Amino acid sequence: MADQSSILALIILAVGVTVHFSLHKVEEGHVGVYYRGGALLPVTSQPGFHMMIPLLTSYKSIQTTLQTDEVKNVPCGTSGGVMIYFERIEVVNKLEPVSDTLSITVLDMVRNFTAEYDKTLIFNKVHHELNQFCSAHTLHEVYIDLFDQIDENLRTALQRDLDEMAPGLRVQAVRVTKPKIPEAIRKNYELMEAEKSKLLIAAQHQKVVEKEAETARRKAVIEAEKEAQVAKIQYEQKIMEKESLQKIELIEDSIHKAKQQTKAEADYYHLKKQAEANKLLLTKEYLELKKYEALALNNKIYFGSDIPNMFLQANVGDSVPIPKSVQVE
Repeated sequence: MADQSSILALIILAVGVTVHFSLHKVEEGHVGVYYRGGALLPVTSQPGFHMMIPLLTSYKSIQTTLQTDEVKNVPCGTSGGVMIYFERIEVVNKLEPVSDTLSITVLDMVRNFTAEYDKTLIFNKVHHELNQFCSAHTLHEVYIDLFDQIDENLRTALQRDLDEMAPGLRVQAVRVTKPKIPEAIRKNYELMEAEKSKLLIAAQHQKVVEKEAETARRKAVIEAEKEAQVAKIQYEQKIMEKESLQKIELIEDSIHKAKQQTKAEADYYHLKKQAEANKLLLTKEYLELKKYEALALNNKIYFGSDIPNMFLQANVGDSVPIPKSVQVE
């Protein structure tokens, strides 16, 4: 009975050990690849729990999502012979499980470059490209002038080689930190940057002063233009007032002239009609009547023996004696 219990315990222990070494888990975003006796097996596993032959088979989990590889302390010699160090270069990359164009699989990547493919394709390549870049440029270009171009140039160089060697691996971005340079040179750069900052501040101050002066000048010009426009408007208003007064006077003169002309024409018409009436009225008989009426109004009575002879003007060249009837003795 004791022997049976021991055998059962051994069986349970063997099953437990077997399960422990054969059961494994592949995380999400990874693909499992298997080795048996050091040879890569032509099978892969998706995320989840899987079984394998313990002791004979081993596996590695290959990440197929975005990952960031950090390359640290990369030495780099410039064209001037100065040795500098890039403390950290981050390469964001992604391994595609299957490339539709070239049918490159994770198995092909592991078979060609091992499960640590990033060391061969990324880490070593970063060292090579940075050294190539530094050797072709001076310290000032690497540290100051061209530093902003290193990220994009390195990403382009990496992807160009990967397209030929491992099309399934894509480099999304590269981030390069500022390199470490010799302390003495760094202090000189700091002094240079400080002087440059002072120069920029002075230049900015000069621009501010020039801008203020330009603003003041523009303001003065605007004020002068405003005053000139106001004066012009006032002058034009006065001219318009004078012209309006002149037009009013011309209108009044024309009205007065028209009135005088109308009055003169009326007087002329009246005199003309009166003359025509007189012409019709002053006949010989009418004049004779008027003559006797005048004589009748101007009759005088003389007393005495000597009565003067008096003649009255009738017509031109005619005279009429006083009638005898008006003589009184």
